[in-house]
Amino acid sequence: MESKVKELQTVLLQMLKDIDAVCRKNGISYQLFAGSALGAVRDGGFIPWDDDLDIAMSRDDYDRFLTAAEEGLCSDRYYIQKEFSEHYPMFSSKVRLHHTTFMERYIPRDKAMHQGVYVDIFPLDNLSDHPITAKLQFIASKLVIAKCLYQRGYATDSVPKKLLMIGCSVLPIRGLRRFVERRGDTGSSRIHSFFGGTSVLERGIYSRSSLSTIEVPFEDGVFPVSREYDRVLSIQYGDYMTPTDVGDRDRKRHFLMMDLHHGYERYLEWQDRQVITSFTESIR
Repeated sequence: MESKVKELQTVLLQMLKDIDAVCRKNGISYQLFAGSALGAVRDGGFIPWDDDLDIAMSRDDYDRFLTAAEEGLCSDRYYIQKEFSEHYPMFSSKVRLHHTTFMERYIPRDKAMHQGVYVDIFPLDNLSDHPITAKLQFIASKLVIAKCLYQRGYATDSVPKKLLMIGCSVLPIRGLRRFVERRGDTGSSRIHSFFGGTSVLERGIYSRSSLSTIEVPFEDGVFPVSREYDRVLSIQYGDYMTPTDVGDRDRKRHFLMMDLHHGYERYLEWQDRQVITSFTESIR
């Protein structure tokens, strides 16, 4: 498994380099985020067992990137999987690699959804300086996320999560999205990553100044992280310089099936059998 993850990381690194070239060409500011920023700071590259790559950018840069990537990334190689698009009802975006497979642990409702290897692209949105409004933004984000996960076919053995997703499946979310994003509130002192999937309010809130970046070594390249990386990583992970316990590493694995040489289409029937069996066993 270690050699397979290492091969994946080599592919992800090249994807990052291609994304970085588009951002630099178009003056788009981004930063390695979450576990990728942690790996950059602590390990000088990927966390050894990490099987994904996360970047984040302000909402304005995020919107610009989605347009620039469609023009600047080779369409024969990459697919831009935009948030809330026809075959991807999710709240953040991904850059996917054609002719690869990266199937996660859920029951896909839409067989047309691209399931290649990906880099996560997260928006950093404006957070109200009013404490009650900020908390309501967080709650609204949870409702949006619950509906999106239901639409995607997310599988969980948590009864409360199942009930929340089912309850939120009928919600109209356009207004909720606008409230979470607060695109016009650019004068606030804080930003948030609630659409980055944070489960705790305080772990998704940062100062606006954290959007400023510095360059740090990452594998054989140099890429941006937040200039306030110590504060950001402390918010996200606490004592971030202490590695994860060995027992937690497999639990953090994202993929159910990975193939770096063949497209996901060949595995769709296999996915139906494997994931449905796993889901059935989890609810017995």
